Amino acid sequence: MAISNPPAPGVRIEPRDGLGIATVLARRNAIAPLAARMREHFALDLPRGPILSRVGDVSILATGPGAWLAVHQHDGNRFVAAVREAVGDAASVSDQSDGLAVLRLSGTRVRDALCKLVAIDLHPRAFEPGRVAVTLAGHIGATLWRLEDFADGAAAFEIAVPRSYAASFWQALCESCAEFGADPACGNTPFGSAR
Repeated sequence: MAISNPPAPGVRIEPRDGLGIATVLARRNAIAPLAARMREHFALDLPRGPILSRVGDVSILATGPGAWLAVHQHDGNRFVAAVREAVGDAASVSDQSDGLAVLRLSGTRVRDALCKLVAIDLHPRAFEPGRVAVTLAGHIGATLWRLEDFADGAAAFEIAVPRSYAASFWQALCESCAEFGADPACGNTPFGSAR
């Protein structure tokens, strides 16, 4: 009897290191100037509602009234300094580059795994590419956003959790992926040990 190849894992997990991440909180009556400065310096429209705006390597995610998460794909802490300089007195900017752990989750069963962690309807019609949610994931505060699907049709998401809870989140994520398989295998956390 021939031995068949093991099935492809249903969830692909990719730690996103080196990101520049900043919280941006508009000051009173300063949303219009903030929007103008983000457009001028980053060519980004400041999103209203739970969506993201992306141009090149820079994204800005609406996370609440007058609140956003700005993310650069590889510029680390320098990006936060650029955001702070660009927005001036229109917003308070706080560096989260080292404070948040971000994972990219994708695959044929990623929605099934995530549904065990978040109380959000992740159906493609309800949570389309570009949608953002601030929620609990495995009892840990998280920001979840939907990326464009991969060419093979696999859904893709990114999720940010406080780095101090990242090992615990990893454990919960691995448990939710157990029946679907995960790549890399969920043995060792990239975030240290869970407490």
